Amino acid sequence: MLSTHNLSFAFDSSASKKLSFPDFTCPTGEHWLLLGQSGSGKTTLLHLLAGLRSPRTGTVTINDTALNELKGAALDRFRGQQIGVVFQEPHFVRALTIGENLALTRQLAGLPPAPKIIIDLLEQLNIAHKKDDLPQALSVGERQRAAIARALVNEPSLILADEPTSALDDQNTEQVVQLLQTQATNANATLLIVTHDNRLKSIFKQRIEL
Repeated sequence: MLSTHNLSFAFDSSASKKLSFPDFTCPTGEHWLLLGQSGSGKTTLLHLLAGLRSPRTGTVTINDTALNELKGAALDRFRGQQIGVVFQEPHFVRALTIGENLALTRQLAGLPPAPKIIIDLLEQLNIAHKKDDLPQALSVGERQRAAIARALVNEPSLILADEPTSALDDQNTEQVVQLLQTQATNANATLLIVTHDNRLKSIFKQRIEL
């Protein structure tokens, strides 16, 4: 389960520039969209939910754990094991292959190697043939799919995706959405997608609007 209470954020000390977010609860296993106008703070909220930013006020709770009470290594370990994030702009270790990047994600979270999970994810995303390629050798769409595989490789209980289909055509968008939903369902994970993509609005009925 994912829930927020009294959550706000400020990029500086000016109260006039504070972003305030509605309270919401996404029960375990449910799939949601996060919608809002440009500049409404969707990506900032996603970063708060992922523990990548600290709120000015309020709490983010994931499966009975208050995220803002965790610090340092404890936060890193919790995030690595419990939260999968698909960023709008994929970032990889450029010196490592795609397969090695996914293996590193498990290693940093303190999880055992799982080559079968890695190859299965890449196959489902139609990029298994890119496993031994460096990230810069992939197209924009292929890198986005690899980023989705990385977010899922630790089988997290919360999956957060920031515009995961923005660089994809209709066929790959359908495959990516199905993969996110299937993986979330198989793991009984909560799925929250930040998007402007109108194609997704007909698929997901549960929404948070900023």
